[in-house]
Amino acid sequence: MYSLTESEKKILKEFLEENVQSGLIAPSSSPAGAPLFFVPKKTKDLRPGIDFRGLNKITTKDRYPLPLTKDILEAVRGAKKFTKLDLKGAYHLLRIKEGDKLKTAFRTPFGHYEFRVMPFGLTNVPSIFQRFMDAIFSDLLHQTVVVYLDDILIFSVHPEQHTKHVLQVLERLRQHHLFCKPEKCEFDQTEVKYLGYCISQVGVAMDSDKIQAILDWPSPSSIKETQCFLGFANFYRQFIADFAQRTSYIIQTLKKESLRKGFCWTKDAESAFQQLKHAFIQAPILRHPDTTKQFLVVTDASERAIGAALLKNKMMMG
Repeated sequence: MYSLTESEKKILKEFLEENVQSGLIAPSSSPAGAPLFFVPKKTKDLRPGIDFRGLNKITTKDRYPLPLTKDILEAVRGAKKFTKLDLKGAYHLLRIKEGDKLKTAFRTPFGHYEFRVMPFGLTNVPSIFQRFMDAIFSDLLHQTVVVYLDDILIFSVHPEQHTKHVLQVLERLRQHHLFCKPEKCEFDQTEVKYLGYCISQVGVAMDSDKIQAILDWPSPSSIKETQCFLGFANFYRQFIADFAQRTSYIIQTLKKESLRKGFCWTKDAESAFQQLKHAFIQAPILRHPDTTKQFLVVTDASERAIGAALLKNKMMMG
C-alpha cells in the first residue's frame, strides 16, 4: 500500500463513501489487493487510481481493436455539421460478473474494497468498451457517427439532416441507459475539436491547445524528456513538411553511439528543436481529398531522411 498525504486521505475517504453508496465498489475479503495512488486531473484536482499492473500481467488479452484516427478523419470528410458528445461514467456502466469482482480488490488505509463495475486501469477495458459502443451504433458507424471509446462525434454532410442524426444517436444512448455530460457536449457546430484535431468542412487542423503546448516545451535535458517531446510532436507529423529531416539531429542524441558518454543535447539538436517548434506555428490545414480529381505523388530521399507528398489541383502546377 502506497503512503498517502493527509489531503489525499481526505479525498480517498470521500471517494470510498460515495462509491460504496452508489454501488460501484463494495467491501472485500479477496486475497488480491492492488495498491491505490492518486493522479492529477486536467483541473489539477486529484483522482484515485488503482495499480492493476500485477493483475494485467496475468490477464488474457482482448485484442478487439480501437478505431484508427485516420479512418475516423476519412469518415467525416465532407461533413458540414458536427455534434460532440462525452459520456458520463461510461466504463462504470458495465458490470463485472460474479467470480471476477474479487480480482479487482484494492487496499486503502480505510479498508479492503473491490469493484462491482468495470474500473479504469484494467488492460482489457478499452477493448471491451469499444466493442460495446460499436455494437450499439453498428448500423450508424462511419455513416453519421464515429466513436472512440466514450467520445462520440455525430456528423452530417447535409446540415438540414443533422438534427435527425443527433436524435438518432441520443435515442440509441437512452435505450442502453447511457448518459452524457452536458457541460462537455457541443451541439450543431461547423468546427469541432476531436481526438486532438480541429475538424471542419474545409479539412483537418492541429488543436491550438496542443500547438501551444509544443511552443511552451522547454529544451530536453534527458533521454526521457527527448523521447517525450518526439512522441508528442510525432502525433502531428503529417502537418509538418520534412518532419523526418527536421527531427534527425534530435533523434541522433538518442542513438547508442551518441549515448556512450551520456546524454548530450547538442547545438544541432537545439537548432532543430527550435525550427521544429516554429514549423508548428505555420502548419497548414490538411484539406479533405477530392477523389474525383487527379493526384500526383512526389518522393525524395537523402542520407538522413526520406519523404513524400500527395499533390493535386493548383499544387501540381508548381
